[in-house]
Amino acid sequence: MNKKELAAAVATASDMTTADALKAIDATLDTITETLKAGDEVRLLGFGTFKTAHRKAGTGRNPQTGKEIQIAASTQAKFSAGKGLKDALNG
Repeated sequence: MNKKELAAAVATASDMTTADALKAIDATLDTITETLKAGDEVRLLGFGTFKTAHRKAGTGRNPQTGKEIQIAASTQAKFSAGKGLKDALNG
């Protein structure tokens, strides 16, 4: 499912237009992104938690040449599924 299909499904389920659903989805994703950029996490009870993890800089190896390369430190987005989502998928 892509974002357009998600917006259509949300619009149908919530009795709103697809354009309004798309705006709501965009606003939700923007808010989650800004919250993660600020170093906070987003907890959606029963669904899951969005948070960040910091990866240290290190050295890696180019698999084609075998030459060592430097890998920069970075911040990764992580999602942990909540109990409600896990139960829905496995029940």
